[in-house]
Amino acid sequence: MKSRDTLIRLKRFQAEEKRRRVAQIEAMIAEFSRMCTDLDREIATEEQKSGNSDPAHFAYSTYARAARTRRDNLSNSSGELRTQLDEAKSQLREAQEELAKVQSLEGREKSGERIVDLSRDGELMTLRPAGA
Repeated sequence: MKSRDTLIRLKRFQAEEKRRRVAQIEAMIAEFSRMCTDLDREIATEEQKSGNSDPAHFAYSTYARAARTRRDNLSNSSGELRTQLDEAKSQLREAQEELAKVQSLEGREKSGERIVDLSRDGELMTLRPAGA
């Protein structure tokens, strides 16, 4: 009985840990997206100030160029995080399925124990087919 309880607690912990990981990755993706939007705004403002929106031009703003690089890096990182998110969601589903299996086994075993207890007390009724 104790080992079953320990196993259930372990599976719950693992599922919760996977859920936290998914939430953490989602938060990071949202933050990167917000930062990209802010950088886009800053790039547009800088290009408007300088009057030059061609990154290939020799007089293009150094700040705008650096902001573009930063934005591109954040976008790439966000894409990598989306891949990690898919994997983390898959692991979460597996952990939840394992927890559900262990919990259902515990439920079956408990109801099995009740039947055994009832049969010991002589209260178990046997079912007979109709007409027998």
